[in-house]
Amino acid sequence: MNAYVIADITVTDQERYEAYKILAPPAIAAYGGKYVARGGKAENLEGDWEPDRIVILEFESMEKAKQFIESTEYREARALRHKTAKSKMIVVEGL
Repeated sequence: MNAYVIADITVTDQERYEAYKILAPPAIAAYGGKYVARGGKAENLEGDWEPDRIVILEFESMEKAKQFIESTEYREARALRHKTAKSKMIVVEGL
């Protein structure tokens, strides 16, 4: 069953975050992931959620998504994201 990683990211250091945007895609691809949304325009429809940057990744399973986030391939990119942005991230099973 497909799984989706959904991240709400507030970039705090745009210049250094650009390096993250280069490092992350190969690690995502290594685990069969693909971008569904990557920082496009987001509009609030209900509630008080005001996201800055939404990223949605699709993986073939929750296991693959969790393997990716903890992987050695993503380690450097993840550390850089933690230094250059504040993130909220979940994984959810698809239909």
